[in-house]
Amino acid sequence: MAKKSRKIVANNKKAFHDFHVEERFEVGIVLTGTEIKSIRRGGVSIKESYAKITNKGELIITGMHIAPYEQGNRFNVEPLRVRTLLMHKKEINKLYGKLKTQQGLTLIPLSVYLDENGRCKLELGLCRGKKLYDKREADAKRDAERKMDKAIKASRLF
Repeated sequence: MAKKSRKIVANNKKAFHDFHVEERFEVGIVLTGTEIKSIRRGGVSIKESYAKITNKGELIITGMHIAPYEQGNRFNVEPLRVRTLLMHKKEINKLYGKLKTQQGLTLIPLSVYLDENGRCKLELGLCRGKKLYDKREADAKRDAERKMDKAIKASRLF
């Protein structure tokens, strides 16, 4: 099976540092005006954003910044507006059940990318927050791996 081609526009590296990602979902984004042109140029940031399910059963994202398109004039919209995410109703209901029954779960956007058809997609993660000792442990493990890699490279030179 051929691998799907995708062009990653924005990554949320901080999410992997602050949260354990338990499950991942691919969702679409409802965009208006010139937002897609701005996304294709890389004018999107998801660092401080999160998703939630409203009382109407709608999945929305808050805090996602899409920079105004330079040649957009009156078709530009507010950069930090609340955007609707597209997901099947069954999946939203399943997700809502997990969020309500299990304490400490959050929906965090992990990346924004363009799929093979040029559509903008968002990778959403069902995440649980890390404790401080988990973060320290991950940092120590990463540093140990870096030191081992550096030692292996140095030994290959001689």
